[in-house]
Amino acid sequence: MNFITYQKRLSYLLGLIEKESVHSPKQMARQFSCNEKTVRGMINKLREQGYEIAYSRKVKKYLLKK
Repeated sequence: MNFITYQKRLSYLLGLIEKESVHSPKQMARQFSCNEKTVRGMINKLREQGYEIAYSRKVKKYLLKK
């Protein structure tokens, strides 16, 4: 995956997290045609960029802390 594609996917993933539409790395891996480890790495990359992202076991979604 090239840099531009990766950045677009990060942006798209962030948008989905903001809309509370990301339920699991497995779901996103299917959507992005990659593996779950890649999705977890993307979420960690967003965290490194300063986004406070947490997984809620109660609602089984990734959430952006405000």
